[in-house]
Amino acid sequence: MRAIRRRLAHWQAEQESRLLLAFDDVWRRAFGPMVVGVDEAGRGPWAGPVVAAAVVFEPTEPLLGLRDSKQLTFHTRVQLAHVIQQQALSLGIGVVQADDIDHLNILQATFQAMRAALTQLTLRLRAEHALQPDLVLVDGWPIPKLPDRQVGVIQGDTLSASIAAASILAKVTRDHLMEQWDVQFPEYGFRRHKGYGTFRHRTALDHFGPSPIHRRSFAPVRRWCQRPNALFLDVIPAKAGIQAG
Repeated sequence: MRAIRRRLAHWQAEQESRLLLAFDDVWRRAFGPMVVGVDEAGRGPWAGPVVAAAVVFEPTEPLLGLRDSKQLTFHTRVQLAHVIQQQALSLGIGVVQADDIDHLNILQATFQAMRAALTQLTLRLRAEHALQPDLVLVDGWPIPKLPDRQVGVIQGDTLSASIAAASILAKVTRDHLMEQWDVQFPEYGFRRHKGYGTFRHRTALDHFGPSPIHRRSFAPVRRWCQRPNALFLDVIPAKAGIQAG
């Protein structure tokens, strides 16, 4: 019975993946083969960067197994991220740190990370394959100030293979960055909660105050900073050692 259930789950996942691939094929037929997917990870956490990824695949080499990153286990996401990096025709990663999030606001910081990811992808695509994007599929709303033709796809990570791949890559990249920050600031437990507002994170914030990678414009952190006699570190130690990828 367990073997049958595993086979059924595998078949269902494969069918979902094929539907995501078919969605992208519709846009390829309309606009051209270079359909890029863009998504982000880390809009909601109280600490750490927001990360965006952009991915484009060779249409003749579809990648099966893609799903929304939130539906995948940690190990499956990591495995798929490795396959995506190997199989993608081009990709890009954009990272906007907490201090810039506070300056810009989280929405504009997300758009900035997306534009950075797309710029990196486009430069690689042109340099390595003499190609350029025909269409950008964005999870959610279109990106302002983007020169490329684009379409915003609500819940795109559940509909598009390219967006799902970008979602996985962004999530795995950000998780890796937060694990690196956990070495610098182990008292907060970033390795476990990745900066999201868990009970453990709230307790650590109340006890230790904000770290340099906390987003001071976010309400729980802002309230702590407004306390009388609030003291916290303003310098990130060894910041240059924290890298994406």
